[in-house]
Amino acid sequence: MSFAAIVFSGWSWLTPLIVAFVAIAAALAWSGRGSGGPLWVRIVSGILKSAGVLALVLCLLEPLWVAERARPGANIFAIIADNSESMQKIKDAGEPESRGDLLRKTLADGVKTWQATLEEHFQVRRYLFDSRLENTADFKDLNFSGRSTALGSTLQTIRDHWRNQPVAGVLLFTDGNATDIPGDAPALEGCPPIYPVVSGRDLGLQDISIQKVSVSQTAFEDAPVTVNAAVGAQGFAGSEIMAQLTEVATGPAPNAYAGPTQAVFRITGVSNVVSQLTQRAADTDAIINFRFQVQPKEAGIHVYDLETRARDEWNQATTRESTLVNNRRLLVVDRGQEPLRVLYVGGRPNWEYKFLNRAIQEDHQVRMVSIIRVARREPKFEFKGRPGESSNPLFRGFGHQDEDAARYDQPVLVRLNTEDAMELRGGFPKTARELFGYHAVILDHVEADFFTREQMMLLQRFVSERGGGFIMLGGAESFREGDYAGTSIGSMLPVYLDRPVDANLPGQWKFSLTREGWLQPWIRLRSTEAEEKTRLESVPAFQVLNAVSDIKPGASMLATVSDPEGETHPALVVQRFGLGRSAALMIGDYWRWGLKDEAFQQDLARSWRQLVRWLVADVPPRFKIEPQVGVSGNLAEVRLVIKVRDEEFKPMDNAHVQLSITPMRSGSGVSTNAGIVQMNADASGSEPGVYEASYLAREPGAYWVTAMVSGPDGKPAGQAAAAWVSDPEQEELRSLKPNRALLETIARRTGGEIIAAEDLGKFARRLPERHAPISETWNYPFWHQPIVFAFVLACFVTDWGIRRWKGLP
Repeated sequence: MSFAAIVFSGWSWLTPLIVAFVAIAAALAWSGRGSGGPLWVRIVSGILKSAGVLALVLCLLEPLWVAERARPGANIFAIIADNSESMQKIKDAGEPESRGDLLRKTLADGVKTWQATLEEHFQVRRYLFDSRLENTADFKDLNFSGRSTALGSTLQTIRDHWRNQPVAGVLLFTDGNATDIPGDAPALEGCPPIYPVVSGRDLGLQDISIQKVSVSQTAFEDAPVTVNAAVGAQGFAGSEIMAQLTEVATGPAPNAYAGPTQAVFRITGVSNVVSQLTQRAADTDAIINFRFQVQPKEAGIHVYDLETRARDEWNQATTRESTLVNNRRLLVVDRGQEPLRVLYVGGRPNWEYKFLNRAIQEDHQVRMVSIIRVARREPKFEFKGRPGESSNPLFRGFGHQDEDAARYDQPVLVRLNTEDAMELRGGFPKTARELFGYHAVILDHVEADFFTREQMMLLQRFVSERGGGFIMLGGAESFREGDYAGTSIGSMLPVYLDRPVDANLPGQWKFSLTREGWLQPWIRLRSTEAEEKTRLESVPAFQVLNAVSDIKPGASMLATVSDPEGETHPALVVQRFGLGRSAALMIGDYWRWGLKDEAFQQDLARSWRQLVRWLVADVPPRFKIEPQVGVSGNLAEVRLVIKVRDEEFKPMDNAHVQLSITPMRSGSGVSTNAGIVQMNADASGSEPGVYEASYLAREPGAYWVTAMVSGPDGKPAGQAAAAWVSDPEQEELRSLKPNRALLETIARRTGGEIIAAEDLGKFARRLPERHAPISETWNYPFWHQPIVFAFVLACFVTDWGIRRWKGLP
């Protein structure tokens, strides 16, 4: 914006000049009356003469042109050029040179033109940016080798570095495809005016690119992993676009409870195609959403290759696309590494356990350890037998006797699927070290008196502090009937147990899902809503229900049961409790579902597996690696954060964490140890139990890291593994279309505007007239302008020409 005004300094001459102008105007009018000719000629002639005389009279008032301009040499102006490799690898339609070549030429040609004009008025400073901002003397080191376009951090650096300094503006040369701005423009308060010069054109590009990929995991058995890919197809209207997902490698699934093992990674090869999808591009600039549902066969880490191209160009050497770099992307899926251990506690042998145990045995990653009471505690008797003998002498002579089972004053417990002879030997765990090794606990047909007060508090800590899963199944000794009201276990249930419920029990209870239940994939067993409704209608009615008065605030009721009279009660309720989750299944004969036929038995087994998978889905492990990928220069910098917990899941200090990092090899077979890098992780100074290390990935691809954890005594405590993908080039070339909308937003928020490359000379000349932090006022006699005298002369000459045209004197 220009700030200028006209100021008259000769006001003392105003009165005489007004008198003179009136007199001259009157004389001109009088002379015009006697000149003859048409009326319009006389009027136009009078106006032209009066205008010329008025311009001369105003010049006698000494008008001055007063304006504000940037003080020469007092303000800073920056020129910043994009040095990322996308500028060199993209060539717009109809252009013989790449965007980078055109930018380099624009900057070189402007040294003696618009850059010289800027240097006359400003302190011009030149910079390059890719992953960070760097000084340059003359842009000769503009090589377009940067692997990222950190436009967001560059703007923040500008804002912070030049805070409270006289910066008149920034001329920004870029295509706007930032790799560090996921959505809207970053906060720009306090940033100087930005004047973007957009590199590249929108029209004529032909490119298919993977814009965005997200990976989600659920307990849905048919497709536990969902890959959503947004593919941009520019210039391929009406063409079929194909996307293919291929498993290229599988990583280790180390056992955190076993000793360290050698990490071996299998390269599965390009032939292991998981799925292929095809869709047609609707218009010239289309976004196509592909949805892949994957079911990995094994636990551990899986690496997938997602590729997209036009169907008619698949496996072809030639292509219509501007580049093929952005057509592929590697994905990492972690399906769990340590065995998921579930503790089942049953008050008596029952059908529920039979079907549940049979279902869990089909899940190779989940192991259910069971403790089942087969005889209750009985009153203590004093038997007259041998001295020191506390067991019933009637059992004497029947082979080896378990001392705990033979005592009448203790319940008789059976342990199943235990790892060794010592696991659960004393019954339900009494210490956090014993209980926290499990991921979920299932209580079935067992009353509150089965546990001590300390054990119930320990189970509550297991859910709230350790983050474990917990579910209580319905039955004659569960919920209110099991006297859990007012206990630590009852407090973490998602239903109220303090009020009796008047319900017609037993009855014929029909099972149905609520609106929230339909949204949970782990409850559904069919892929479509219609098929699921048909299945639910055929489910046999249940006859045993633990009715509750209401659900707690924050809990979600996912399923209900109703009797023939329409009375409805909660059947399945879940909630978050501390770091974990708890659930209540009020149905006491869920097993009845599996007695109908083989198809129903399969559905029941699948339902149990998905329920248990939901219980253990988000339970944190003892050892966890969190790779945080960033960019440092032209390398991918990975910050590895390792969280270590002891057996009671408290932060483990003074541990030794050794890392082994292995890049994925191409080809087939098993990867070797040639590329393994080993390093130690150091303890974090900000959080206990956290260890950190940094790694620079020099080559794009997938990387595995295995952490071997040893305790303060040097003994192995366990291990964990993780993986990440490093490919800055794919993110850099995610979109070839210039992001003009982002640059317009940046310019508008900072007070700048978009500048065309051909208008740089005009911009440099007019920039000093815009507002600047350090400005000065200047004036120039307006009557010295040639345009004033040209106007006066034009008025008199035009009047003379008209009169001569009409033959007037």
